[in-house]
Amino acid sequence: MVFSGSGGQGVITAAIILAEAAVLHENLIAVQSQSYGPEARGGATRSDVIIADSPIHFPKVLQPNVLVCLTQQSYASYFTLLRPGGLLVTDTHYVKLGKKVDARQVELPMYDTVMEKIGRPIVFNICMLGAVLGLTKLVRPESIMKVLKTQIPPSFLDINRQALDLGLKLSEVLGD
Repeated sequence: MVFSGSGGQGVITAAIILAEAAVLHENLIAVQSQSYGPEARGGATRSDVIIADSPIHFPKVLQPNVLVCLTQQSYASYFTLLRPGGLLVTDTHYVKLGKKVDARQVELPMYDTVMEKIGRPIVFNICMLGAVLGLTKLVRPESIMKVLKTQIPPSFLDINRQALDLGLKLSEVLGD
């Protein structure tokens, strides 16, 4: 899968958390890599995650099964990479879909929901991660929380749990 957005949105952090959850708590194999523009915040950001139950022989995602775009720029840059029949997840606040792709396109109000329910954009990436988990069932939400407990201060655990739950609920509304 490919997570894409801009610096400061937590795209790389979310990818690292997902990969760690898969390896440490789901008995899977994972590889995570990243690339970003020279700007610390606001530049293009991409993070690739491969999760498998057998050895991974190449660490870069060439044709993702899942593509997450959190900015219009990342959507324009990467939507053509998506594997036919894959899953495209975009945030309605930042991305307006253009061309149809041969994929399931899911538009979710992740940013707006986080701002309305929590009021802190810092957990936007965890909401996105919850939505992706709800749509893909790659790892259990409890595995994400176990990783978060080792990565963030205890005072931030509650809002991260809320954000993860918000993402899961947003994906449930779609009712596979």
